[in-house]
Amino acid sequence: MKAYVFPGQGAQFPGMGKSLYDTNPLAAEWFEKANDILGFRITDLMFSGTDEDLKQTNVTQPAVFLHSVVLAETLGNAFRPDMVAGHSLGEFSALTAAGVLSFEDGLRLVSKRAQAMQKACEATPSVMAAVLGLPDDRVERICRSITHDTVVCANYNCPGQIVISGTVTGIDIACERLTAAGAKRALKLKVGGAFHSPLMEPAQAELAAVIKDTPFDKPVCPVYQNVNAMPTTDPDAIRTNLIAQLTSPVRWAQTIRQMAAYGADHFIELGPGTVLQGLIKKIISNVTTEGMQ
Repeated sequence: MKAYVFPGQGAQFPGMGKSLYDTNPLAAEWFEKANDILGFRITDLMFSGTDEDLKQTNVTQPAVFLHSVVLAETLGNAFRPDMVAGHSLGEFSALTAAGVLSFEDGLRLVSKRAQAMQKACEATPSVMAAVLGLPDDRVERICRSITHDTVVCANYNCPGQIVISGTVTGIDIACERLTAAGAKRALKLKVGGAFHSPLMEPAQAELAAVIKDTPFDKPVCPVYQNVNAMPTTDPDAIRTNLIAQLTSPVRWAQTIRQMAAYGADHFIELGPGTVLQGLIKKIISNVTTEGMQ
């Protein structure tokens, strides 16, 4: 069974999508449509911008979404997923590719999400850190032991790789304790704030209002969502889970295991980079992975 997966923030790179734009007239139409919807030429930043240009949250999120969804659109009738999932931001790409959201609504939601998250980051200085080489439960216990600052597990990426999220002080303390507990690495990431943590509650409230007013249709296949790693085709449940996503952990390792348990043996990553293919191989080794950029 084929499972299509969609990357999140961090997968971007200078020149992303340019060859697709230059060689596929249908893709070029979708890219230009996105420029019109957003009110600025995001393609200029994608094709010719620097790393710094693309690291701006209000650029990164719509850029990764756009690249991913346009790839799905160019597949036409060949895009026949048995199931889909996306990592964080990539969940919006998955929902759009699977027909839950229109292209226009998906792009507008992603743009609104990026703006709301940027505001939340500016309101409270915060950060994320990658933790390598410790069991999930050990990382969770150490995060819970920090009671005067916000520190939570944000991304369960694969066995032995968790990203934690919280205040700057809280993450500093956590990194010290995790290293002392035997972590191979506990390294702060170059991101704008504490995504998938309670510090995103202002952004969640802002985005929730927009999501509630956006039409959600039944997907063409089950969607495995970040908050519970379970499949659903119910539009109301999908909407509820999507609102919860901003302050809940991304259960990626659990998601891939569930997809495999339900029969997925061929995972196809649509979007920039190859990060998800690498994670999938670390989660389940006996599956086929490939990607399209």
